[in-house]
Amino acid sequence: MTSHASLQTLLAQTLAAHSADSPAERPAPLAVLCLCAAWCDTCRQWQATFEAAARARPDLAFRWIDIEDEADALGDADVQDFPTLLIGTASATLFYGPVLPQAGQIERLLRAAQEKLPGQA
Repeated sequence: MTSHASLQTLLAQTLAAHSADSPAERPAPLAVLCLCAAWCDTCRQWQATFEAAARARPDLAFRWIDIEDEADALGDADVQDFPTLLIGTASATLFYGPVLPQAGQIERLLRAAQEKLPGQA
């Protein structure tokens, strides 16, 4: 879905960090990254919703990324709209794009992404 190697690297790093933080648990099947900016009012309002989704889904690896603080990690990826979600595995991007800042949006995207995982139907 996206050809940016830097974004795929961020997914893999997020999944690895999640596994290191909870080694006794099964590895997270998906990483969910929110690409935002501290100056963005919509992002600040959306952050609580994103964090609530992370608490509700401890089986997944969530990460909030400020695009200015982590510009080097983003490489040449150009985020145009906020908030932008990146959902994927260590080897595949399943969703990358802006989302409406609504609570149910993350869960709908997660269900759709999980259906794309091998062994899911």
